[in-house]
Amino acid sequence: MGSVRKASAWLGLVEDNDERYYADEYAEYSEGAETGDAWVTDPRVRVASDTAQEVGRRIATVSPTCFRDARGIGELFREGIPVIVNLTALESPDAKRVVDFAAGLTFGLRGSIERVATRVFLLSPAHTQVVSGEGASRPQDGFYNQS
Repeated sequence: MGSVRKASAWLGLVEDNDERYYADEYAEYSEGAETGDAWVTDPRVRVASDTAQEVGRRIATVSPTCFRDARGIGELFREGIPVIVNLTALESPDAKRVVDFAAGLTFGLRGSIERVATRVFLLSPAHTQVVSGEGASRPQDGFYNQS
């Protein structure tokens, strides 16, 4: 609302409609928050949609910025969700602590930990099978073997 309009509203010359705009914005925000909560625990932790949750095909990605964010990794893993942990944003000592935490977590809950890339790890719960795309899909002779 412009300053002239505010002054006119204060003098009672025009109607003050500021409250109506704030109420509409709040109503839209609250409706969106109730329909589906895509964020889990922390904005840096993202889980797939509710339909994937029903089917049981959820994978969480976590990019911790400090060791305190390891709690979110543990909470997701305890729920049986595979977690991809991206440690590229962490300093080396904190990254080592998170990897140690993740290794203990997977050992304690009978899961597995696997390095996917440099400073990126996959934590898989016990009921999850990780299938590697190497070798199984192509014959031993090679794909383009002409002999």
